[in-house]
Amino acid sequence: MPGKSSRGGGIISRKLRRIFDERDEMRFDGDLQGAVLTRGTQEHAVEVGNISSTGAMVVYAEPLDIGERVTLQLLDHGAVAGQVRWVRDGHVGINFTTPLE
Repeated sequence: MPGKSSRGGGIISRKLRRIFDERDEMRFDGDLQGAVLTRGTQEHAVEVGNISSTGAMVVYAEPLDIGERVTLQLLDHGAVAGQVRWVRDGHVGINFTTPLE
């Protein structure tokens, strides 16, 4: 689904660099924190950063598919279900199924 905007819940094509940041929600940038990413029955220790109420950037070198469903075990929020929205250079964007409170 290249070319769709994330505002409608679609997947953003990463063939072109962003000219500006379209994300509306507040970001919690800072130090990376440890978390556990679960895909299927496999658990992987990961680092998470740039967390917002609707998603996060995860440092993860293994290949993931756009659209793949995963769960992140976050220190402050427990288990959060999500879907992979983008993958680039060992980083993965995950959109949470339900926004964090």
